Amino acid sequence: MRTLICGSIAYDTIMVFRDRFKNHILPDQLHILNVAFLVPDMRREFGGCAGNIAYTLGMLGGEPLVMATVGDDYLPYDERLRKLGLPQQHIRRIPGTFTAQAFITTDLDDNQITAFHPGAMNHSHENHVQEANGVKLGIVAPDGREGMRQHAREFHAAGVPFVFDPGQGLPMFGGEELLEFVKLASFVTVNDYEGQLLQERTGKKLEALAKLVRALVVTLGSRGSVIYANGQRIEIPCVSAEGVVDPTGCGDAYRAGLLYGIAAGLDWPLTGRLASLLGAIKIAQRGGQNHRFTRDEIAQRFKDRFDVRIW
Repeated sequence: MRTLICGSIAYDTIMVFRDRFKNHILPDQLHILNVAFLVPDMRREFGGCAGNIAYTLGMLGGEPLVMATVGDDYLPYDERLRKLGLPQQHIRRIPGTFTAQAFITTDLDDNQITAFHPGAMNHSHENHVQEANGVKLGIVAPDGREGMRQHAREFHAAGVPFVFDPGQGLPMFGGEELLEFVKLASFVTVNDYEGQLLQERTGKKLEALAKLVRALVVTLGSRGSVIYANGQRIEIPCVSAEGVVDPTGCGDAYRAGLLYGIAAGLDWPLTGRLASLLGAIKIAQRGGQNHRFTRDEIAQRFKDRFDVRIW
């Protein structure tokens, strides 16, 4: 099933400070803060929610179609997507801008200081859902504010079921706006923090919001996840990872599993378990797009963990 993934394409520049921020940021001097960190370790990763979701969904055998906006520095990402065989006809280049990017500095206590430049992402509203042909399923992932609102309305108007995945973009919206997203969407997925914020801003409990959609999914990290669907509360167990290396992109890998399960017509217990397995595979690798697997490997790991075949 062709799945339109509306969201960000981004570069993640990750640096490691071999000390602790607290040794250099003095609380009584914050009004004249002027610090510099030597970061001998640095790497640049391909990221962005749309890119990450498409990467994993493609390995599952899905049909991801990315819709995003990028800048003049897009060429390395362009080459990567070509090698992966992922179509790019709905990735729009915005002249005079940079592709969205995050600059993340981590210290020895795993504290992070992040600067995020949205760049071309702020032009996401220049893309339109109706420009993509043959789409049967979609997702509105974190992107430019106006683009997210527009794409949700366009999916709904076209009669295409879609997942609303506000992610780190959730704080951009007020209660009425979030409630509109939920009413337009067929599915909603959030992590536990986002779920709490969604309740506070809309004034509605998760159980009440779940009644407005086919399913509402809440990920809980090491505690697994919960799917509210068909009047039921379905608990999905966590899958133990081979190693906890980097959580970046774990949520996107999970969402790829949700999209695959929905498209394939899997029931919610199977869909949630597949998503959980993918998150565990991702967390054992650095970056959002460095994990690798085959369908046969997924099938075997699923059978080993849950004692049932996924396909």
